[in-house]
Amino acid sequence: MATENGSGEMPAEAEAVPMTPEDKVALIKRNLQEVLGEDKLVQIVKERDLKVYWGTATTGKPHIAYFVPMSKVADFLKAGCEVTILFADLHAYLDNMKAPWELLEQRVKYYECVIKAMLRSIGVPLDKLKFVKGTDYQLSREYTLDVYRLSSIVTEHDAKKAGAEVVKQVSHPLLSGLLYPGLQALDEEYLKVDAQFGGVDQRKIFTFSEKYMPHLGYAKRIHLMNPMVPGLTGTKMSSSEEDSKIDLLDSPAQLKKKLKKAFCEPGNVEDNGVLSFCKHVLFPLRGDKHFTVKRAPENGGDVRFNAYEELEQAFGKQELHPADLKSAVEAYLNCLLTPIREEFNTPEMKKLVAKAYPVEKKKPGGAAASAAGGGSGADEVNPGRLDLRVGRITSVKKHPEADSLYIETVDLGEDSERTVISGLAGLVPMEELQDRLGVFLCNLKPVKMRGIESCAMLMCASVDEPRAVEPLNPPASCSPGDRVCVEGFESVTPDEKLNPKKKVWEKLQPDLRTSGECVAEWQGSPLMTKDGVVSAASLKGAPIK
Repeated sequence: MATENGSGEMPAEAEAVPMTPEDKVALIKRNLQEVLGEDKLVQIVKERDLKVYWGTATTGKPHIAYFVPMSKVADFLKAGCEVTILFADLHAYLDNMKAPWELLEQRVKYYECVIKAMLRSIGVPLDKLKFVKGTDYQLSREYTLDVYRLSSIVTEHDAKKAGAEVVKQVSHPLLSGLLYPGLQALDEEYLKVDAQFGGVDQRKIFTFSEKYMPHLGYAKRIHLMNPMVPGLTGTKMSSSEEDSKIDLLDSPAQLKKKLKKAFCEPGNVEDNGVLSFCKHVLFPLRGDKHFTVKRAPENGGDVRFNAYEELEQAFGKQELHPADLKSAVEAYLNCLLTPIREEFNTPEMKKLVAKAYPVEKKKPGGAAASAAGGGSGADEVNPGRLDLRVGRITSVKKHPEADSLYIETVDLGEDSERTVISGLAGLVPMEELQDRLGVFLCNLKPVKMRGIESCAMLMCASVDEPRAVEPLNPPASCSPGDRVCVEGFESVTPDEKLNPKKKVWEKLQPDLRTSGECVAEWQGSPLMTKDGVVSAASLKGAPIK
């Protein structure tokens, strides 16, 4: 990766070396978490070049996490694969309509420009790639008829299950979201590929494809899955969690600031976004060059690593300080990002960015129009109106007049603590609540419960059969008073007090539930704090109330 003097300079493209089929398969599989259809992969590579495609829905703004699939695209090309990159504009529209058509047209242009810039920055020749826009063929008569054929044999259960990790899940899903997995499965046939590449979060769509494509007379494809790489905070890298991602156009100063905040605990090699980026991007791209960490002489001087395992071992043994690792990653990242910044530092490209990702202006009253809501105001029911905050339970005791109720004293970052009544007695041991962090809804009208006024509500995931209740868990690094908001509604100002006659809470609550990973969500969008997502301990797919 680095030059011999450790400058952080990217290596020149190495001269192609003839590879055996075994070498090609090993390169194709490098750093993947799972391969479905490996026997078929091996057989095809023995006979000819593998045809593989990777698709991306043109919604959120690409960030450095996109270098993870791009580094695999580089592996595929080195292994002689024919690679197609699909800009899935129709999929993007159907995914809960995150963006209108006119905006998607601009975003497709941005994606194509920025992904080509990324590939150039890592030395991938574009003449070996094929770029396709989904609507170039997905609106054809043949494709449309296949969508209808597929809809005649796929159950609602299977369609919803297939998209569970990718499409926003709501109590009453739109038909568009149920079509999404089928369209992605059909893409394999219409792009005429042998394999589809994606993240392991798409596994259910891949198995959906393997089940249903043969019913239409089409071949079962190979599926290549990358692991989910944590962001800089230690959670999934998210374009809406500002500190968890580095934008491809961030300045060196912004890069330094975000890396400084990155989660990189000494000796911790799990959920470490900085190490993960080294493993999945920097080391695969370094070729046969070493990875250099520059250090002051008093800290041991410069150190070089020839394999990622050596770096991880040194960090795990605390022989390498997080600050030194971050400094090295910063140098390599700047090397990757500099040519991209230069390409977009023109009036034409700046205009494209502004059109594709216009800055939302706040409306009177401090609320901003959200992509999901299509406007905001006092009468719009959206989760931004909920005053959800992190609180610490400083004391808890049984209610003297009710065996099922606890009385909790809660620090919510205000001048004085609040009293909260919860019906957790007999369900959650009192000692588990003492001095713990929780998520509290703070702008409900206070209500008396057996003579004692409750001034907030502790948010819990719960199921009836068997009866189980779990208070939601904000990240342990949160402080009392930290805001909890639904992703995409961060700019909406909560109501000072929710009007009981408007039934805002009652309308929002049915779409609050935990995901298959126990993450607290509203209509599939996670509940976020500045330090990461809110989750339950173990309850999956459980209502939150």
